[in-house]
This record gives sequence, structure tokens and C-alpha cells, in this order.
Amino acid sequence: MSTTPSGSTERVAAPSANEWFEREVHAHGSQLKSYLRGQFPSVRDVDDVVQESYLKIWKARTVRPIASAKAFLFKIARHLALDIVRRERRSPIDSRRSSEDILVPESRPTAVETLLTDELLQLLAQSIAQLPAKERAVILLHKVNGLSQKETAAALNLPVRTVEKYTLQGLRHCQAYLAKRGIAHLFD
Repeated sequence: MSTTPSGSTERVAAPSANEWFEREVHAHGSQLKSYLRGQFPSVRDVDDVVQESYLKIWKARTVRPIASAKAFLFKIARHLALDIVRRERRSPIDSRRSSEDILVPESRPTAVETLLTDELLQLLAQSIAQLPAKERAVILLHKVNGLSQKETAAALNLPVRTVEKYTLQGLRHCQAYLAKRGIAHLFD
């Protein structure tokens, strides 16, 4: 709601997904490319990392709102770049390069990060376990195992629309479960 000069209130429309993406995500593209080139010089195709990061943040926003799109975008890109660096270390394409030429930033989590991750995973598992059976089955197949909605529907002998409904309901239940335990802010 906003107030007009005459003192009346009017509803301000929320930005469309495209407007949000342009303003909150795409606007940081050149800065993201510079960051990736500086931090991960061995990653040859920075543009691919950026495009995949865009896709992942777009998909993530369909599941839940994103409080800080820029921070989330950079986090996604960092993880993607680290995956590329790790893959190249295991199976180098250019065998002429020595391992000393590849700069790999320290990526091991601290003890505190590991502990927090373990606790969050336990709470998430508990939130899924408390779901009704059909919602739980959909969440496990679709969100945890990564099956598409169509594949999940086929596996459970359900219509795709029902899978969509159970997914939304299940995610809402999990979010409420986590909110009761004071950690919903992590998923905003």
C-alpha cells in the first residue's frame, strides 16, 4: 500500500518475476563475472557459470522468496565454480597444465558450519517425517531425490496437478515446522 498526494491509499503491484530478475539478479552479472574471474582463474567458461547461476536462482525463487538475491546469486556461482575446479582436479582436460597452475580456494567448512548444517538437516528430516504420507512421498521423490513432477506423478500413480498441490502443501508444512523452531529466517 502507498499513500497518494491526496491522502488516499492505493495498492502497489508487486514486481513481476521478470522485473525482479532484471533488478535483483541480472543487474549484478558483470560484477559476478569479475568476481568469478578473480577467484577462480582456472574456470574457463565464466559465462556458463553465470547462466547456470541465473537458472538456479530463478528456480529457487519459484519455491520460496529470496531475501538477498545478490548474496544468493554469488553463493550459487561460487559453489558451481568450486564444482568445476574439483572436477578438473579429478579429470584434467588439459594435461599440459600442472596442478600448481590451478589455484583452489579453501572450501572446507568450519566445525561450526558443519555442526549447523547437521542440525539443520536433522530438523529438515524431522519436518518431512511429520508430513502426511502422500505429501511426504511427493516431497521425498520430487524435492529430495530430484525427480520431475511428471516422474513423481508416474511413480506414485497420481495426476501431475496433485503432485503440484502436495509439493506446495508439504513445503508449507515444513516451513511452518521450521518456523516453530526459530529457523524460518534461514529460508527467506
